[in-house]
Amino acid sequence: MTNSVDFSGRPFHFIGIGGIGMSALAYVLAKRQFPVSGSDLRPNHITHKLESIGAHIFGRQEASNLEFFRPQVLNSQEQLAADTKSKLPQVICSTAINTNNLEYKAALELGCPVLHRSDVLAALIADSYSIAVAGTHGKTTTSSMIGYMLLEAGLDPTILVGGEVNAWEGNARLGQSQYLVAEADESDGSLVKHAPEIGIITNIELDHPDHYDTLEEVIDIFQTFAKGCKTLIGSIDCATVRDRLQPTISYSLHSDTDADYTVTNIDYRADGTTALVWERGKALGVLKLRLLSRHNLSNALAAVAVGRALGLEFGAIAKGIATFEGARRRFELRGEVDGITFIDDYAHHPSEIRVTLAAARLQARPGQRVVAIFQPHRYSRTLTFLEEFAESFTHADLVVLTDIYSAGEPNLGQITGEQLAAEIAKQHSQVVYQPTLPSVREYLLKTLRPGDLALFLGAGNLNQVIPEVITALCEPAKATS
Repeated sequence: MTNSVDFSGRPFHFIGIGGIGMSALAYVLAKRQFPVSGSDLRPNHITHKLESIGAHIFGRQEASNLEFFRPQVLNSQEQLAADTKSKLPQVICSTAINTNNLEYKAALELGCPVLHRSDVLAALIADSYSIAVAGTHGKTTTSSMIGYMLLEAGLDPTILVGGEVNAWEGNARLGQSQYLVAEADESDGSLVKHAPEIGIITNIELDHPDHYDTLEEVIDIFQTFAKGCKTLIGSIDCATVRDRLQPTISYSLHSDTDADYTVTNIDYRADGTTALVWERGKALGVLKLRLLSRHNLSNALAAVAVGRALGLEFGAIAKGIATFEGARRRFELRGEVDGITFIDDYAHHPSEIRVTLAAARLQARPGQRVVAIFQPHRYSRTLTFLEEFAESFTHADLVVLTDIYSAGEPNLGQITGEQLAAEIAKQHSQVVYQPTLPSVREYLLKTLRPGDLALFLGAGNLNQVIPEVITALCEPAKATS
């Protein structure tokens, strides 16, 4: 693939435009009035939104889609006038697109420039005063919080994140200022392409064993990213960030460290968190956030560090953070019915599950059950972290597991959801395995009871069960028919 992005007016065509990362790029480009098109096998609200702002969407991924861009047979003057429109597009792919994809192969045969989505993001980052948020966990929340903080402070940033945020009704917005806030993904190694003005690293763990064999390989990717950042902000509560990266500006939840930004007087409550923020030994003021638990306080401290690096007064920073409601699928309240609270969360790594369940336990009322419903994501991750997964559910009263969401990985027969359930059962007394989403739905309808907090965990399609269960509970007659 080439990596030279043309912003002169040449069209962009996205194979798999409905993906969360691809669609954010497509949205910003379309709002900048570039010709944008794309294909996706499953049209959704994201592709419909792209269509509403002028993108052309194909419902299939096939070679004939590229015929849309073939120059028409015109006389020479008309051809000259239509030259810009008739250019073959820059074709954008993600790592999920297989080289056997018919549309991809057609793009190569036609001679279209073919780029990875990270090439487009890297070009946008290079073209702006950019703030790129990286790290194994917390990227979406931290980048969304920073984007929201800058928006509330009147800096009008462009924002591209890996989740949807109500404040800008999606996963991207186009601002008119020089500032750009982006989530930078390490999953496929493309993180090394980004060289932002300010880089943030929240933490580093092995999370993608389909791409990395060892933690050292992951650290190497982050070290390369760190070298490309003009200013690096990092959490020294992560020993790997502290010892292997030496950030320019550091933050920590522990006041006895030598971090540039720390907190004291921390109060974790069921309705949010408060803390007194310190900047290099000087008290800045009290920070309040609606988000729960220590990991989100850490994310907020990263946002404080960014705001101060940009010259914002603490009052403006605190005001923005205090009203940030979070990204969708990050401890998102989906509804309450019959006294049962339904929460949707993207957590799919053992560390993420552990902190999310801790937040759920913090929010749960005395006597309220925390029911964790989990869909493992990828065979490689489930197999690699089998022992860690088994120890991640201690804060749940009941664990309901379903089979593994492949995310396009081949099933090599090495691990199943049922095997994971058996491992968790060695550490937890209440574990139930339901092999399919319909069976999960039926089990929950029989098992959930008033007062339960039902927490749906996973990066796959488990959350489609939530509205089905809520609807069935609201219509008991249909649920039992």
